[in-house]
Amino acid sequence: MPIIYLSPSTQDWNHYASGGTEEYYMNLIADAMEPYLRSSGIQFVRNTPDMTAASSIQASNAGNYDLHVALHSNAAPENEAGTRRGSEVYYDPRSWRGKRAAEIIAANLRRIYPLPDLVRALPTTRLGEVTKTRAPAVLIEFAYHDNLEDERWIKENIQKIAMNVVQSLTEYFDIPFIPAQQPRIGIVNTQYTGLNVREKPWIGSEIIGRLYKGEKVTVWGTWNGWYVVQSGNLVGYAAGQYIALQ
Repeated sequence: MPIIYLSPSTQDWNHYASGGTEEYYMNLIADAMEPYLRSSGIQFVRNTPDMTAASSIQASNAGNYDLHVALHSNAAPENEAGTRRGSEVYYDPRSWRGKRAAEIIAANLRRIYPLPDLVRALPTTRLGEVTKTRAPAVLIEFAYHDNLEDERWIKENIQKIAMNVVQSLTEYFDIPFIPAQQPRIGIVNTQYTGLNVREKPWIGSEIIGRLYKGEKVTVWGTWNGWYVVQSGNLVGYAAGQYIALQ
């Protein structure tokens, strides 16, 4: 199953036009993403507010991640303060995976940002969280927080933005988006054989592990008869007919 490094901004000095900081609101979006990530089977490791961009890059590079996702909001240069609007999704032009992820994210953000023509996927060679990470990376500047209308859009759409980004990630990883659900405990009820855990929710997908009769699992999400299950470090899809929910 895919695993991402989730890196909301640690820039507590970037103040929003009418109150709050970039760090605060990007962490709210990351908080709201977590249930959608779990229910859709995307594992994640997340930075913390006491970290910096440099230490976030270092932590990301210490692991084996399929994508590094940095969450930010933007500010115009001082001479244009408050006048710019738009969403920008940055990627390293040397990374085709990063470019593909950025283009998917930008395409989906156009569905919810009020000025879709101002949503762009852009190459960059100057942003460390894009160019210095071992994993393919994207850095999302959701909107301009020094612009009152953009700031309001962020503040009033935390859940919608979070869901939209996770939908993009499931599209990138070619897995179904599963709306956030309350996790449940399940008991494997196979009779004679183990229960295959697969990388994707269909027969023929790669088997990544096996569960056995009576084994207890966490069920994070359900989709078309398949369950997103976790047992220890094993996360994947299992046929729901062989799991009894508690």
